[in-house]
Amino acid sequence: MTPEKECTFGPGEVIPVVDRERCENKGTCEAVCPYGVFTLRALGAEDKGNLSWKGRLKLWAHGGSQAYATFAERCHGCGLCVTACPEKAITLQRIS
Repeated sequence: MTPEKECTFGPGEVIPVVDRERCENKGTCEAVCPYGVFTLRALGAEDKGNLSWKGRLKLWAHGGSQAYATFAERCHGCGLCVTACPEKAITLQRIS
């Protein structure tokens, strides 16, 4: 898949950050990313422990998995994941 718009950054300049309180495991980020940055997987104990009670309930309701930027170094900053996420759970963070 190729990006529908020009990428703002090159690989290694930005990383996608997934808000664990918002992600609902819908997988749109994984589907639209032309660089294979995202994977869907079960949350580990540390990530679960950092969730609010509402976040834990949402996690349970959506199957216990969320999106991870497993290959964040591949991100080109095209923003397709940001616009595709229905929960607005993804932001792009510039690497200092």
